[in-house]
Amino acid sequence: MTHEFTDRDTGTVYPTAGALIDSYIARFGQVISEATGTEVRFPALDAAGFTSVSRGSARVGINVLEEQGVLVFVSRIMKAPPEKREECFRFLLELNFTATSDASFAIEKETDTICLRALRSIAGLDYDEFEDMLHAVATVADEWDDRLMDMFG
Repeated sequence: MTHEFTDRDTGTVYPTAGALIDSYIARFGQVISEATGTEVRFPALDAAGFTSVSRGSARVGINVLEEQGVLVFVSRIMKAPPEKREECFRFLLELNFTATSDASFAIEKETDTICLRALRSIAGLDYDEFEDMLHAVATVADEWDDRLMDMFG
C-alpha cells in the first residue's frame, strides 16, 4: 500500500513520511533564521529516519517510524535514580499531568533512562503541529533536565 503525505500549507505531495518531515525540519530552520537574523540549518533525517536539534541544555531527537507512520520526539533526561525511585516516578507522573504540554515523561526500558517524549501519527500532520510538538518537548526538557538531576540525580 502506497501512502502520500501532503503539506497542507503548500499542497506539496511527498512520497514518504520522512520526506514530509524533512521539509518541516528545513522550514523550521527558516523560521528560526528569520527570528534570529542568522542562518540556521538543522540536519535532515538520516537513513534510519532520525535527526536531532538542541535547545539550551536539552537535545531533542526527531524520529520518523515509516512503517508505523509515526513521528516521535524524544529527549533523554537522565538515568533513573537508584534511590528515591518511587518519589522520582511519582513526581514525573505529576508533571505529566500538569507541566508537559503534549509531551510526557517515560522510562526507556533497555537503558533505564528517563525520557521526555511526544508522538503522533504523521497522517494529517501539518507544519504548525510539528513545530508545536517540537517546541513543547524542547521547552519542557530544557526546563526540567537540570532540575530533575538536582532533585534525583
